[in-house]
Amino acid sequence: MIRLNLVLVVAVIGSAMLLVRTQYESRRLFDLNEKAALDARRLSTERERLTVEQRAQSVPLRVERLAKEQLAMRPATPGMTHYVKTSSAAASASASAAAVNAVGARP
Repeated sequence: MIRLNLVLVVAVIGSAMLLVRTQYESRRLFDLNEKAALDARRLSTERERLTVEQRAQSVPLRVERLAKEQLAMRPATPGMTHYVKTSSAAASASASAAAVNAVGARP
């Protein structure tokens, strides 16, 4: 009878130790899960903020204003346009290249 009681006491103590370890591990994993969820929310918020900021930075009026102010650019007018004339050899070479591309592009 004493052996049986001793075995039962050891089994109960082992079970209690396993329960404590399992609860500790469960709490640790829950904490890691909460931290990951918090990081995901933070990153999602930051991504939304950066997307809005990117949209604001790429507004055509803003780009045009920065081009004028910082790069000293101005809109192209017909009076400012310079046309480049190619020689006949270069023109025929580009025409033959276009013909080769057209032949190769057939379905």
